[in-house]
Amino acid sequence: MTTELSSLYQETILDHNKRPRNFHKLAAASHHADGYNPLCGDKVTVYLEIEGDVLKDISFEGSGCAISKASASMMTEALKGRSLRQADELFHVFHELVTGKEGGEPAGPAALGKLVVFSGVREFPVRVKCATLAWHTLRAALENRLQPASTE
Repeated sequence: MTTELSSLYQETILDHNKRPRNFHKLAAASHHADGYNPLCGDKVTVYLEIEGDVLKDISFEGSGCAISKASASMMTEALKGRSLRQADELFHVFHELVTGKEGGEPAGPAALGKLVVFSGVREFPVRVKCATLAWHTLRAALENRLQPASTE
C-alpha cells in the first residue's frame, strides 16, 4: 500500500471516528443487539429497522477505539437500504478483507466501496476484533439474540 493511500485510509477512519454517521438510538428499531470486545473494552449497540427483507434503517451507539467506531459508522452507511441477503454477503466480504482469509483478497472488493479502508487492519490481528465488533453485533441483531455479541 502506498504512503498516500495509507494516509487517505487513516483520514477516512479518523473522520468516521470523530463524526460517526447514524450514531443514535433508532426509535423505530425492530431489532437490536449489544456487542462487547473484552480485549479493549469497545461496546456497541446496533439498531435495525427491518421492513420485509430490507434494512430500511440502521444506526448504532457505543464507545471504543477509532477503528471500532469508524467501522460501525461505515457499516451503517453501507447497509442502509440493502436486502438482508446483501447485508449477509457484505458481512462475509468485509470479514474476509480484515482477516485476510480466503486467499487474502476478498472475492468482491468492488462491493466494499469505502469499507476497503480497513484492508490494513489484517496486519494488526488485535485490531481485527475492533473492526469486526459492529459486524458481529449486526448478525446478533438480525438473529434477535439476547446474549451480547462478543469478539471472543
